Amino acid sequence: MEYLVNSREMKTCDTNTIEHFKVPSMVLMERAALSAIEVIQEKEISCNRVLVVCGTGNNGGDGMAIARLLYLSHIPVEVYIYGNKAHFSKQAKEQYEILTSYGVPFIDEMEDANSYSLIIDALFGIGLSRKLDDELVHLMERLNQSSAHRLAVDIPSGISADNGAVLGGAFKADDTVTFAYCKTGMVLFPGAEYCGNITVKDIGIGEESWLDKRPAAYAITKEDLNFLNNRAADSNKGTFGKVLLVAGSVNMAGAAVLAAKAAYRSGCGLVRIYTPEENRIILQTAVPEAILTTYSAKKADTQQLIECLSWADVIILGPGIGKSDVAHSIVKTVLKNAAVPMVVDADALNIIAEQTEQLLRPHTELVLTPHLGEMSRLKQLAISYIKENIEQVAEDFAREYNVICVLKDSRTVTAIPYGKTFINRNGNSGMATAGSGDVLSGIIGSLMAQGLSAEQAAPLGVYVHAAAADERSKTVSKHGLTAGEIINGLSEVLS
Repeated sequence: MEYLVNSREMKTCDTNTIEHFKVPSMVLMERAALSAIEVIQEKEISCNRVLVVCGTGNNGGDGMAIARLLYLSHIPVEVYIYGNKAHFSKQAKEQYEILTSYGVPFIDEMEDANSYSLIIDALFGIGLSRKLDDELVHLMERLNQSSAHRLAVDIPSGISADNGAVLGGAFKADDTVTFAYCKTGMVLFPGAEYCGNITVKDIGIGEESWLDKRPAAYAITKEDLNFLNNRAADSNKGTFGKVLLVAGSVNMAGAAVLAAKAAYRSGCGLVRIYTPEENRIILQTAVPEAILTTYSAKKADTQQLIECLSWADVIILGPGIGKSDVAHSIVKTVLKNAAVPMVVDADALNIIAEQTEQLLRPHTELVLTPHLGEMSRLKQLAISYIKENIEQVAEDFAREYNVICVLKDSRTVTAIPYGKTFINRNGNSGMATAGSGDVLSGIIGSLMAQGLSAEQAAPLGVYVHAAAADERSKTVSKHGLTAGEIINGLSEVLS
């Protein structure tokens, strides 16, 4: 797992390193500057003429240290200071005095930004919490319009390190070099669009600097998929779990097909589909591996459904079931009688939104996978508000109903009640396609059936789902990516 930190957490680590471990702030600043130089060299960024735009805080101090290192390497560099020099932080003032002693050139007025090959943004760093004024917004616009390569130091100026919000305007970087840990606001949109390629550099702030605390947010990485190697050689179809998929309605068999295929392709042993009789031929043709239990679209057999529930190790409830009276009855029956972990998705969420207290009744683990529209209905919140506060909304919902909330968006957030929060970093725009959510439900349910806890399966399932989409987009392109192609990508990821 990778830590994702907000501004408060990063400042705490920084302070602990300086005060508890006695590492001088100027040492950290020098290491940050060296790290930025490494990135410039590693990426072979043109340094024919460099402009370093500095603020008066410690981020500006980082920028001035970078300027000195470039100058001492005989690279043409100029420094533009924005702000009142009387307000320099202690370290920024020291760096300014060092630059002055070396004779590094400062400019009072910025020339045509296109005259530079590299522009380095060291204005604000992670501490910015207010909106930029009109003068700063104009400065950002001038820098962004330049043909120069743009490098941000720690985080692009104008981006909130906490939630990725654009604070009036922001520097749009081609590359961002950040220190110690990736910041949450660099992963969430729209901030992610302003960071370009992100490089995380170690400057001496490590695990020890947390002391007795840890961050709230994490990202799954490829190394977390090692559990896939724990598949027993001496096994049978029952070994890898039984998934009951309550899915589909008349003329809506596709969701059941996609979720079932995804569950099988993710490794579970058996999938049983509880669906209307009208879907029998379609499902037997599309997913011959599945067991079918069908019911009348006019009235479901409650006892039959309860028997199916008792058969399962995991239940996936909701893909394509519609919002008919029968669907309402099925959701109520499942929530009341389920004794195994559940993934609740799609139409089941829309039904539950009419009476959310139903979520407080089950005595089993629940994983809810709403997209922004479904969460809007569940919480009666505007989609725009949810999108701007996606991490907080997911965490609040998870705690309120004691469920694992997988809030789907371009950066899906998985919140464990009173536990960790995961922000998914992989995936692509091709996933914005019909049926993609049904595939995710199948993956998460399958992983749970194979023995993973809901807390493990939910964030790992999100990662695997996105990784499969990334693999298939290399072949079919993001434009041509379909839910079926994501299922095909599972084989490539899980192999």
